[in-house]
Amino acid sequence: MKRQAGFTLIELLVTLSLLAILASAALPLAQLQGQRDREQALRAALWEIRGAIDAYKRASDEGRIAKSVGNSGYPPQLRVLVEGVPDQTSPDQKRIYFLRRLPRDPFFPDSRVPAEQSWGLRSYASPPDAPRAGDDVYDVFSLSPAIGLDGQPYRSW
Repeated sequence: MKRQAGFTLIELLVTLSLLAILASAALPLAQLQGQRDREQALRAALWEIRGAIDAYKRASDEGRIAKSVGNSGYPPQLRVLVEGVPDQTSPDQKRIYFLRRLPRDPFFPDSRVPAEQSWGLRSYASPPDAPRAGDDVYDVFSLSPAIGLDGQPYRSW
């Protein structure tokens, strides 16, 4: 009796079970890498926005941006960083732009919300341990209640 070429049912089941074990080990690693990628995007977005806020404040202190008495010199809203403001030192009132586009919080759950509304805002007058919005934007933070891989809440980054 001549044996036919092919795999037995047992061989196929063993192979499938080994593949399932390998896939179950790889899935958490893929999820961890996805979280690392979003954390890196959050760091980059915070760095970019905070740098633009600082550049706005510097331009305000240099007299390039009109400011009223009692004004902190920080931008009134995040969109001002993208829309630009008139340069008071330029003879033809050219605009100063601080960002090309406003990055969104990668941990904000609703992608339909505008990028400006995906961030928590802290005004200059609010305390650091209880940030709240106000007349200006001194800092931004993530609204996500999640904890990062380093054990720190994303809100405190």
